[in-house]
Amino acid sequence: MKKALIVWGGWSGHEPELVAGLLSGLLQESGFEIEISPTLEAFADKEKLLALDLIVPIWTMGDIRGELVRNVSEAVQAGVGLAGCHGGMCDAFRSNVDWQFMTGGNWVAHPGNDGVEYVVQVPDEENSILRGIGDFRVRTEQYYLHVDPAVEVLATTRFPLAPGPHSLNKPVDMPVAWTKRWGVGRVYYCSLGHHADVLEIPQAKEMMRRGLLWAAEGKKLAQEQQESAGTGDYTGMGDSIV
Repeated sequence: MKKALIVWGGWSGHEPELVAGLLSGLLQESGFEIEISPTLEAFADKEKLLALDLIVPIWTMGDIRGELVRNVSEAVQAGVGLAGCHGGMCDAFRSNVDWQFMTGGNWVAHPGNDGVEYVVQVPDEENSILRGIGDFRVRTEQYYLHVDPAVEVLATTRFPLAPGPHSLNKPVDMPVAWTKRWGVGRVYYCSLGHHADVLEIPQAKEMMRRGLLWAAEGKKLAQEQQESAGTGDYTGMGDSIV
């Protein structure tokens, strides 16, 4: 049975406890053993983190000790998946660039604030974990992010829609969902989820379900690669994990 740790807290406006319950339900339906914690000290035991298949942070803003970020980073580098959404993962700790490097991006603005209606564009690409979901409309915050150019973009949204100082720039397609590697660990992010009800939208819910499962599968595949290579060293194996 796969094991997942969900850690929720931070700014209450993002309804972290409700989001934790929703994502926990998705994982339970897939047979996961789940621990839910309302404290960042859940990241203090590195050996416990290394025994997991998936870490799900749901913590907007706040501060975190460098030691805790290092523990999560080392677990993910070893194959543990990392998956999250909205500000709970990519606006978690604004002063910690190590966290931002690991997760693949960080929030900088949401022009128009809550209630912007926009299209989430999901290309029906053969190699995408979101294949078949299709484009859909949402009315919520539209996240403008600074994004690691190494990520694999799965879904986008077009800016600008709401007026602002960015409006005179050329139109851009901003990532909504992406994957990346951190060591041999899999990282998945989706910018939807300002409130828990946004994640109840069928397409958004399916995006999160697939992303969580994809990230959690990486550890098993990394171990299989390591065993077939006859070595205990995962280094350099990330590109071979599909």
